[in-house]
Amino acid sequence: MLKRVQQDGYGRELWIVTAGLLLTACGSAGDAVAGTRPIDCRLAEARGFEQICTVERTESPEGPVLVARGPDGGFRRLLIVRDGRGVIAADGAEPVEVRPAGGGHVDVTAGGMVYRLPAKVAA
Repeated sequence: MLKRVQQDGYGRELWIVTAGLLLTACGSAGDAVAGTRPIDCRLAEARGFEQICTVERTESPEGPVLVARGPDGGFRRLLIVRDGRGVIAADGAEPVEVRPAGGGHVDVTAGGMVYRLPAKVAA
């Protein structure tokens, strides 16, 4: 279930997922780099997703962090939170927007990229 929380400075509404999200990003034996997993992503203005990004999970003093990397080498650090939002920006950068994508995924918009991350909605 989504809940409207505010409008940003550009007139866009920001929403949060009110059910808890358990992000399930993890590495597998077939990954090109140990600890990374390929994920779909797209430029914010693009229509379709492509599997050209990766995500890896690390630990920090604040909790689990996902590092989503784009095809250009850019990356976003996302802190997994257990308060129903799913993830937030881990480094105090601009806020991220999380939206359910169906099929066990959420779309996380960060800057000019949208990362499709595996997630499980928990009641």
